[in-house]
Amino acid sequence: MKTSKQRSGVSRRTLIQGAAAIAGTAALGRTGDALAQSKGKIVVGTWGGDYARLLNKNIEQPHLIANGWEVVQDQAGDPQRRAKMLAERRLPRGTSDVQGLSALNMYQMFEVGLTDEIDYSKLKNAKNLLPSMKYKYGIGHIYSGKVAVYNPNVLKTAPTSYKDVFDPKHGNNLGIIDIQYQYTLVAAALAAGGGVTDMDGAKKLLLEVRKAGARIYPTNEAFAQGLKADEFGVGVMWKARTVQWQDAGINVKSVTPAEGALAYTSGFVIPKNAPNKEGSYAYLDAMMEKSAQEAFAVDMGYNPTVTNAVVAPERNERIGFTQEQIAKLVDMDFGFMTDHDVELKEWWDKDFKT
Repeated sequence: MKTSKQRSGVSRRTLIQGAAAIAGTAALGRTGDALAQSKGKIVVGTWGGDYARLLNKNIEQPHLIANGWEVVQDQAGDPQRRAKMLAERRLPRGTSDVQGLSALNMYQMFEVGLTDEIDYSKLKNAKNLLPSMKYKYGIGHIYSGKVAVYNPNVLKTAPTSYKDVFDPKHGNNLGIIDIQYQYTLVAAALAAGGGVTDMDGAKKLLLEVRKAGARIYPTNEAFAQGLKADEFGVGVMWKARTVQWQDAGINVKSVTPAEGALAYTSGFVIPKNAPNKEGSYAYLDAMMEKSAQEAFAVDMGYNPTVTNAVVAPERNERIGFTQEQIAKLVDMDFGFMTDHDVELKEWWDKDFKT
């Protein structure tokens, strides 16, 4: 995997102010009954919905609860959970043992001193972890790539690159997802021929496609409904989500862009003040179990992050990438995106969307 430079000079003030401004807290929801001879309780901060359900089905029930652990899920959006971690930073004991975050957010929480460096010697399954998923500040659980997606009913010629997707000639046949502004900006930077930090090129191109009539959808789900209704023909999305849409009967196809697909990784970190560090490492190890990783590939369409997981060839063809495509996966510059997130979001809302 190609990795971009990740600077350590992140503005802690920016991160703390941004997270502290987020309102809302998460309610703790218990998954599964505590066993009579429990090894202890593991509190897992995670998103809700299908991901939470599949964590319970594929990791918690078979590999933790069955072995005597009690697992409690603290379900909320990642902004709310990051804000909660910040609010608890001075407490000797926090309220969570592991937190599920994107690779970008894992990096940010480590940079402001909220999470531990991972001790891989405590993880028996770490020997199977892909090197690109072995962060010092967290472990990649699942990954996918940002690919070109298109509806063949609307777009007769398949795109081959980000440049093809972000072509003003598409007019209102181009759909863009509002909540994915960070990844859209970076994909547009690559489409404009620049690197992952070339925001001037990205902004210029995005203003051109917006002027030409590009549609903006608020969420991934709204984007999917637009594809289903033949409202537009082309855009960018995670390959895994495209597979889910295909399984739901939506007429959509995907193409790995020639520039290299922008990678998305979801993983887990350990808060510095986690009350049960033994449980934290038990969860990370269970997450990397071969059967758990294989089940997520089937249930959610994301790629395993361990080398011993076996995915059926037909399934792998739909969700995976060739060795050449894996070598060309592109990471964000996490430090750059952190430093510039406030100004980029302001530009997106005030200049691009209006």
